Amino acid sequence: MLERIKELYAYREMIASLVKRDLKGRYKGSALGFLWTFLNPLLQLAVYTMVFSMIMRAGIEDYYLFLFVALIPWIFFSTSLAGGAGCILAQQDLVKKIYFPREVLPVSYVTSQFVNMLLSFLVIFAVLLAAGYSLLPGAVLCLPIIMAVEYVLAIGFTMIMSAVTVYIRDLEYILGILTMAWQFLTPVMYSLEQVPEEIRWVFQVNPMTHVITAYRDILYYGKMPRLETLLSAALTGTGMLFAGWYVFQRLQRRFAEEL
Repeated sequence: MLERIKELYAYREMIASLVKRDLKGRYKGSALGFLWTFLNPLLQLAVYTMVFSMIMRAGIEDYYLFLFVALIPWIFFSTSLAGGAGCILAQQDLVKKIYFPREVLPVSYVTSQFVNMLLSFLVIFAVLLAAGYSLLPGAVLCLPIIMAVEYVLAIGFTMIMSAVTVYIRDLEYILGILTMAWQFLTPVMYSLEQVPEEIRWVFQVNPMTHVITAYRDILYYGKMPRLETLLSAALTGTGMLFAGWYVFQRLQRRFAEEL
């Protein structure tokens, strides 16, 4: 695996080029262009806030902030999985014609989504400041850690999904439904404390539960995330990266034939 990482690093310019192309081409031809990077999460926030704070009455103080600090990371993760599943298929001509580490494709796709999330965090900080929320400096220092953990977790899952989709094309479409269901099994729109005790274990084994909890502790509650939360997220993210890398290595051998 170490040799593959070195080879992947050697192709870092290719990764950077693919990331730039994705970011520039995402909203090409649209009237608002790059502004959709900020408008998309804001529009989703408006819909969820109306449903859960006005119609279903979640009863959470400043619910729009409670939701926003979890929704942006979730959008990054779900988009990486659902969109990244087809990243090998989308570049099949490249895969069949030239040699390069195939891991470049899922890594570059997830990285472009990660950059998009970082830009969206500018909106989060602006909203928090406008609402008068103060952030604990020590807690903010933990933010890059949990971002890195989520990034690694997303790469691990995307490697598996993108490799399997080459063999099972329907997975690309099924993932849209699965990620929607996964969102409801992750404390994005509600707190973990609202989940009945007897089924809370289901949420505890969900790797995104620890990630979302850490984000919310730092940004909404303004406190240090629990060490247990950080460790669980880090161990799960690392384990998923190794699992994703292993599955990708096994399946990539017949990519050219299947494509």
